[in-house]
Amino acid sequence: MLERLQSWFLDAVEEAYAEAVAWAAETAPRLLLGVLVMLVAWRLSLTVVRYAGRPVYQMIPRESVAAVILRIIKFLILLAAFLLALRIAFGVTLTSFLLTATVFSVVLGVVLAPLVSDIINGVFVLGDQPYEIGDMVELDTGELGFVDDVTIRYTKIFTMDNTFLVIPNSEIRKRDVDNYSAEDVRTRQTIDLSVTYESDVEEAREAMEEAAKDTVEVIDTEGRVRIGKGSYPLKPTSFITEFGDHGVHLRLRYWVREPYRLPYVTSQIHRKIWQKFGERDVDVPYPHRHHVFDDTSGEANVKLNDGQDSDEETSG
Repeated sequence: MLERLQSWFLDAVEEAYAEAVAWAAETAPRLLLGVLVMLVAWRLSLTVVRYAGRPVYQMIPRESVAAVILRIIKFLILLAAFLLALRIAFGVTLTSFLLTATVFSVVLGVVLAPLVSDIINGVFVLGDQPYEIGDMVELDTGELGFVDDVTIRYTKIFTMDNTFLVIPNSEIRKRDVDNYSAEDVRTRQTIDLSVTYESDVEEAREAMEEAAKDTVEVIDTEGRVRIGKGSYPLKPTSFITEFGDHGVHLRLRYWVREPYRLPYVTSQIHRKIWQKFGERDVDVPYPHRHHVFDDTSGEANVKLNDGQDSDEETSG
């Protein structure tokens, strides 16, 4: 019995080995040819993208759209090579591959739904042109940086903190994005300050305007810039906005040549305003609190310097 079992096992192993050798002898050359096709296609895709890059960028002014088109060309070359390699190595036809892909996509439909959503939103991002590679943008969450890449699936932003933000297009389309350099790099900024009622308001306004004019990054020229149907002066302008509880509220508006150092420019103007307020005896108000006691206020406990306690009624 043991000898029969041993003989059957050896025969089975020899048969399996013979079939494996026969399969390898028949399939290995085709498999190697399929791998060779993929390698050649990869090299071909790099060459096509390299030589087609300049004409594509010349025909399409938007860098992000041109980059996506080159990626699609590369993908199509590799896809065609992959289908050809499958046909050579395993005899898989396009029809059978599509049927397999259909079944596979149905099974993984739920998993692939977010990816499909990102791709669809990426098409809208590329079509709507809210920003371009190199633009300085600020997200509604406060992140400030430059658009480094826009793909069909995500947008990559290089922040001012030397970090990368990779945001899916389905998410970034739901957020507010301020573009500082899309059409005109000149950016208008605002500083709100208050001065006391005892201060000379006109002196305060002149000091704020001079502080902005003395800052190199601020535009100090006559003329106006059009925004929509309105036009606004380029030179720094200060005006009264409100009579507050503790002082007069002033607003300074000024234009910056480039939006790339806004925090630094704002800090410089604040420093110069503080200096000029001191030179002109203009005071910035702070909240005051007045306590009034009358005959309905009761008694207040007061401690004297010598440590003795006394009850003293104070009336206002």
